[in-house]
Amino acid sequence: MKNSFVSVIVLALMLSVPGRAQRTLNSYTLPAHATRAAGLQDLVNEAARKALAGFADKKLTESQLSITLIDVRDPDHPVTASFRGNERVYPASVVKLFYLVAVHRWLADKKIQETAELQRAVRDMIVDSSNEATQYVLDVLTHTTGGFELSAKEMQQWQYKRNAVNRYYSSQGFTNINVNQKTFCEDAYGRERISRGPNGENRNKLTTDATARLLAEIATGHAVNAARSAQMMELLKRSFTGAAKDNDDQGRGFTGIALQGIPDARLWSKAGWTSTTRHDAAYIELPGGAKFVLVTFTTDHANEREIIPAIARVVIDGMSAGR
Repeated sequence: MKNSFVSVIVLALMLSVPGRAQRTLNSYTLPAHATRAAGLQDLVNEAARKALAGFADKKLTESQLSITLIDVRDPDHPVTASFRGNERVYPASVVKLFYLVAVHRWLADKKIQETAELQRAVRDMIVDSSNEATQYVLDVLTHTTGGFELSAKEMQQWQYKRNAVNRYYSSQGFTNINVNQKTFCEDAYGRERISRGPNGENRNKLTTDATARLLAEIATGHAVNAARSAQMMELLKRSFTGAAKDNDDQGRGFTGIALQGIPDARLWSKAGWTSTTRHDAAYIELPGGAKFVLVTFTTDHANEREIIPAIARVVIDGMSAGR
């Protein structure tokens, strides 16, 4: 009986997640007439090649690395390039970017109410990367809560509600992603664990392409509207100078390492890390006028804090040179 129950739930989950079967390369909708350019692709390929060579002694492989770069100097005509950019990867806390935009969309549409508690949770979710805050935010967005196991029918209804954020991004042209799970410091239990599937089939998944698209929309004022994008950018602003509080400091422990020593550079970002992943989604403005989004995902090298900044240094040099 237990196995039958689980099978019903898993089938319901698989049927309710948009875009799960869509693996077409670069099938997502690029922001505002984005195009692909050979020069930018050469730069991304160079960054990937140097990282793979530079960390060969650490056994970094292509399958453990994804990179997407979007040049937004002309926000109406962004240019993009990627290395394994449409590969689905467990995003860790980078998924919080998608919940941030969803909150502002829901607020603009008056689907939820602005409260002091929601403001506090959104701030803690992005600035401090709080998992507890994220859990509350996803409850607000989807009108679901964790707890004891439900019957198969009740769980199917619960999962449909939980997929509200997935449906929104599907309507915006995002594919090959899954953004319907809470983030936890340890593990999920009850209906949250069942929702993941017995083998994690329904865990959150993102691509660097989709993540870069979303961050580019925030940075250029196109996420919901200009005023709300500006509010999001305020929460994403990072300081990268000075000593790091720890290796997981979002400003000083990821892409920001590569910006140290560059006067007047500016950084907005959302990092994600677990025992097996180390990711960063960064928007950078350089003093020479370069403006770009750089998203880097790494797997099975969570303690290698130099991979992401090594890639960023190659990109920064190339973008500074006008590539």
